[in-house]
Amino acid sequence: MDVSFDEVSFTYPSGVEAVKRVSLDIPSGQRFAIVGQNGAGKTTLVRHLNGIFQPTSGTVHVGDWTTTGHTIAELSARVGYVFQNPDEQLFARKVIDDVAFGPKNLGFEPDRAEALVAAALERTGLTAEAQTHPHHLSLSERKRVALAAVLAMDTPVVVLDEPTTGQDEHGVRMIASIVQSLEFQGRTVIAITHDMDFCAENFERVVAMAQGEILADGTPADVFAQDAVLDTARVEAPQLARLADALGWTNRPLTVDSFVDALPAHRQ
Repeated sequence: MDVSFDEVSFTYPSGVEAVKRVSLDIPSGQRFAIVGQNGAGKTTLVRHLNGIFQPTSGTVHVGDWTTTGHTIAELSARVGYVFQNPDEQLFARKVIDDVAFGPKNLGFEPDRAEALVAAALERTGLTAEAQTHPHHLSLSERKRVALAAVLAMDTPVVVLDEPTTGQDEHGVRMIASIVQSLEFQGRTVIAITHDMDFCAENFERVVAMAQGEILADGTPADVFAQDAVLDTARVEAPQLARLADALGWTNRPLTVDSFVDALPAHRQ
């Protein structure tokens, strides 16, 4: 399901213009990441997709729908949103009830809903915690409960707001695997992240934002090669790119594999 923003601006009641004339087309099945410092407008922009915000001007499309013509409940069947803070999303007394809430409210047949819930718990490593109260879990586990709740809704678009925050290496690898599997299923994944390594390794397209505007839009290699853009967006290049810079390399590998491939050419 394609997503598009056409000249979208958004101004808060306080008068702060958080998004300024943003136009983006995100084709179905793309792994798309947005980076930038806090206050850049990333979350404000993406929250237009599920109707939490409506544009002050411009148009947002999710598939053949204009978001202004549909409720948050209707849009939730198309866009699953995993909040940065899971405590804004979780409410039930048991993990399994939180995960089952979405499929139930979307009207899925019981057999389909049960299968989706079981699969989501397994993919997020939470099967053993199904009967646990979410607030008895750690922050990283609660974030995975929120992710499982969205996965169980089987939406064509999945939004991940800071998915790796609080996760250990195992959790980061698990989320990366989920992102890849969603792409394999043809689902669109949109992430907001401050984790540049995770971004470079798992997303095919990156947008850098600052002060509500797009500064750069391209592949990770394209965007992370633009030092002026990174400075304005207040983000650092991935750590291997910074290591290559420190070693005096002219190229800037972003992943372990590309760094290893580049090593022979730099050996003395």
